[in-house]
Amino acid sequence: MTLSVAIIGGGIGGLSAALALLREGFDVQVYEQAARFGEIGAGIQISPNASRLLYRYGLAEAMHRYGVRPRAVHQKRWDDARTLQRAPLGPEVEARFGAPYFHFHRGDLAALLAGAMPTERTHAGHRLVDVDERGERIVARFDNGASAEADLLIGADGIHSRVRHLVFGPEKPRFTGCVAWRGLVPAERIAHLEIEVASHNWMGPGAHCVHYWVSAGRFMNVVCVVEHGAWTSESWTDKGRVEDVLALYEGWHPTVRGLISAFPETFIWALHDRLPLPRWSQGRVTLLGDACHPMLPMMAQGAAQAIEDGAALAALLKAMPDDVPAALRRYEDVRKPRATRLQEASAANRVRFHLPDGPDQQKRDHAMATSGDRSFDNIAWLYQHDAAEAQP
Repeated sequence: MTLSVAIIGGGIGGLSAALALLREGFDVQVYEQAARFGEIGAGIQISPNASRLLYRYGLAEAMHRYGVRPRAVHQKRWDDARTLQRAPLGPEVEARFGAPYFHFHRGDLAALLAGAMPTERTHAGHRLVDVDERGERIVARFDNGASAEADLLIGADGIHSRVRHLVFGPEKPRFTGCVAWRGLVPAERIAHLEIEVASHNWMGPGAHCVHYWVSAGRFMNVVCVVEHGAWTSESWTDKGRVEDVLALYEGWHPTVRGLISAFPETFIWALHDRLPLPRWSQGRVTLLGDACHPMLPMMAQGAAQAIEDGAALAALLKAMPDDVPAALRRYEDVRKPRATRLQEASAANRVRFHLPDGPDQQKRDHAMATSGDRSFDNIAWLYQHDAAEAQP
């Protein structure tokens, strides 16, 4: 009998997991609470450890149509644009790791994932209200009166996961003290800045700014992160004021200030983290992506790790279809150490990116220039990983 899977959450993690499971022959249905499938927000980075998986799902052509292939990652000093480290992300990365590096608008990536799903397997307007385990079956109930029954339920419903809340109880996020503003700038507004097709990270005292091209080069995604903000809301849809961001980046390089000044609008959110969950699964229910291992954005791996989760889960369920709880235990054993490592690296980068000018900053800059944390040898553990090779 074919294993049936209900996925709660139709974002990047849920849809990529669905495609991985369909590829292995499972009966998959995806339930999204929003009225339609799609993602809000702005840019997202898809490194080779994730792009190789999406290629296998038949998405290469669409990825090249909507994505941007950056030439490099360029880390710079906040005031004078001095290069602290520059590492290739273009053909050299694909030659070394067998898959390319992409920048996407979240909405574009979500749309191409949704477009690859059979429409009869995706269900919008389904907000989860209850989960009931009945022997070897799971029943999900939704606020529209519908219900779904499956052999396995996956919570891919993000940092505010309803599945996590129902199965593991309430969880309190921890405010990191960092506040982020994002802006999506049309290319014509900043043509005079002549910004290279690369990932740019400007590091300064108590703040950093990341920007890169998305949507086939039509927009520049910009994210400004500042320490010690007073804003505490975690929503991605709260509007901020452009003049407030500009004031916080007083004295920064004209390119950074020029980008901020060109914002048509800006959205503000507070960065929170969570204590690691002791477990991701219970019975025939499991979690993936931000639902179980949310991480700060300073490694640009949140979406990539959700994509990896789906691939690993599909591989292990294929190998152990007759023992779902055992497959889920193995999934945790395989995925938790890697996800935890990236959570910790992201938290460490938050400190490193924001060092005040002085001895520690000088040591950081010297280490970046000499050892190169983005060198191929140092980044291989991340980029060459193939999550679909998970073994029982």
